[in-house]
Amino acid sequence: MSKWKLSHISAGLTAVTVGYSSSVVIIIDVARKAGASDDMVVSWLLALGLGMGITCILFSWLSKLPVVTAWSTSGAAFLLTSIGDYRLSEAIGAFILCALLSLVTAQSRSLLKQISRIPPAISSALLAGILLPICLAIFSDVNDAPYLVALFIAAYLVGSRLFPRYLMLLLLVMSVTISLFMSSADGVVALSSDSPGQPSIFTLPEPIWVTPTFSLSAAIGLAFPLFLITTLSQNLPGIAIHHAHGYTPDHKPILSGIAIVQALLAPFGGFTFNLAAITAALCMGEQADDEKSQRYKAAIAAGVAYLFMGLLASVVVALFVSMPSIIIHLLAGLALLATLQGAVVRAMEVEHHRAPALLTMLCTASGFSLYSMTSAVWGLGLGLMLLYVQKKPVSA
Repeated sequence: MSKWKLSHISAGLTAVTVGYSSSVVIIIDVARKAGASDDMVVSWLLALGLGMGITCILFSWLSKLPVVTAWSTSGAAFLLTSIGDYRLSEAIGAFILCALLSLVTAQSRSLLKQISRIPPAISSALLAGILLPICLAIFSDVNDAPYLVALFIAAYLVGSRLFPRYLMLLLLVMSVTISLFMSSADGVVALSSDSPGQPSIFTLPEPIWVTPTFSLSAAIGLAFPLFLITTLSQNLPGIAIHHAHGYTPDHKPILSGIAIVQALLAPFGGFTFNLAAITAALCMGEQADDEKSQRYKAAIAAGVAYLFMGLLASVVVALFVSMPSIIIHLLAGLALLATLQGAVVRAMEVEHHRAPALLTMLCTASGFSLYSMTSAVWGLGLGLMLLYVQKKPVSA
């Protein structure tokens, strides 16, 4: 058996760093909008870290293939715009229903194939509509803090040119540093743990159980869109990444196991788990190991790093929970710009899909809720309806 290499650890740590730096602030914001206390936010990050760590290590070790899992960033972006309309217990119930839908789907290759038949233009437009309000928020505070907005945009422009791989890490460090400076300038100690309800950064995080409740409105408005978005934008690309690198694992037990872990950890804040795509590629290339059969160790290293990040959840929350809303808007919006760009490009690629895709994107981005269904559900339905109408021949 060949030895572990520094490249395994480096690739795994890079994957986790990219994953956390690009969306941890979104996860924290989602939890807070759901009504979670600061201690509950810590529980969310603990559950997510444990879930991703366990699934990465377990499936990579058993299959001897690089299996990297993640939370759904696109799913979190959807929840950011929708979860505030529901009680926390309803949201937890929706996470469990989402896991059950994923479990059922994993058992049927034909069902997964049917879901994959939704035109990429429509699914990409759905994702673009979810991301658009978050990215527009980059400029929502220009009048109040023009220099701060300009600083972040300048850093984004320079970083995109000179060190794109570490761009989000730079923005993350900038966000934390500026937030600490703003807090100290206001006379607030950002990392204090003396206030009631504030998580202590010197203690291990504790899981907090939230008893789920189930409602039809949350099932339609949260569970189903979250399941669909996660499947289309995370699991299917994750499978494609495996195939692109020459790996052909049996995804049925992997997806089933991930869904079961989600169902078990959902009451503690584990809102989604899925196959990673972009971060997974970091553990599958030559930078992880020249020997293809040994690259699974990079995924195991990522799993160990996820476990440590889960155990450091109190520190992560202490750094981010007092972050000013303007910093959150800038960091989240800039982190998702590349994803939005890719979604818009895919949505408009096929000419005869453009009108349905545009309708889906605009409806989803509007953010309304009608008859207990979020704009994402309406946008998907309207886009598919227009696509069907356009295909029907016009009778003479």
